[in-house]
Amino acid sequence: MKLDLHDDVVSLTRALCDIPSVSGTEVAIADAVEAALLGLGHLEVLRDGDAVVARTHLGRDRRIVLAGHLDTVPIKDNLPSRLTGTGDAELLHGRGTVDMKGGVAVQLKIAATVPEPRHDLTFVFYDNEEVASARNGLGRLVRHHPDWLAGDFAILGEPSNGTVEGGCQGTMRVRITLKGKAAHPARAWHGINAIHAAADVLAILKAYEPRRVVVDGLEYREGLNAVQIHGGIANNVIPDEVAIDVNHRFAPDRDPAAAYAYLQDVFKGYELEIRDQAAAARPGLDRPAAAEFVAAVGREPAPKFGWTDVARFAELGIPAVNYGPGDPLLCHTDEENLPTADLRECERVLAAWLS
Repeated sequence: MKLDLHDDVVSLTRALCDIPSVSGTEVAIADAVEAALLGLGHLEVLRDGDAVVARTHLGRDRRIVLAGHLDTVPIKDNLPSRLTGTGDAELLHGRGTVDMKGGVAVQLKIAATVPEPRHDLTFVFYDNEEVASARNGLGRLVRHHPDWLAGDFAILGEPSNGTVEGGCQGTMRVRITLKGKAAHPARAWHGINAIHAAADVLAILKAYEPRRVVVDGLEYREGLNAVQIHGGIANNVIPDEVAIDVNHRFAPDRDPAAAYAYLQDVFKGYELEIRDQAAAARPGLDRPAAAEFVAAVGREPAPKFGWTDVARFAELGIPAVNYGPGDPLLCHTDEENLPTADLRECERVLAAWLS
């Protein structure tokens, strides 16, 4: 599909959404984005796998990075996209509208319609954000082309209801494996039921009280939840093993080592296997470029609940925020939808700030 980056931002969002791009299948949308950016003429363009990076070279004193992921979670009878309502009540429905092809469309529009920005700009569109962090296309770009990600401030177009959301939570997934002894259910006293032993771990999780902590003026609320349980091999076998996967979302005053130490304290006596982790990011809203952008948006900033790739920019020493159209609570839901007014407002704010 050919993308027209000078088209209305709603039409552009629909075009992006109607190119299916579930994680691992982003080649078609990456091809379309690459071709559209090359067609502008004023940008240097790089392709790495299914990630596309483009940048200006205007000799400005400051460089701003605008970034967004191209992939979505699996489609659930919610494509092709469709419009309902009119005026301020108009909604765009479909997978990816909120997370986050609306944000990508806004950034692509900026690339096309603000050719002489007051800051140099780098646009980063990447693959595999919705899956394990080891596959993340932005992480691959950090490894392969760190010079292309250099900048003084980064804006990630994740949905934020058009409000600046500072920093992000870290995430850690650990597995707790409980051992039992197999036996026939008719003679269960000869075995040890590992699934029954899981009750003690679940009781710890049920009693958990989320920690609330203020970091750089924003209050973060942590989370600790069982997300998967694996156990049992047949209906006539006492299970001898059960594994519980626990996800911990931690505030940016802790690094992964501190988060793991906390989990070890919570689950004393249990062995924890780290299955996946990603560091948090502090808000950094006191940095000049960030403070200037917050003022341009004109709304009170909020904390980001969840992990986003602002953490990768933070690791590069680049202050970064989340700013994009749509309600984060609708991410990954079957009824994912986006007010078109949000799209136009985000485009207006970014264009005004950069012009």
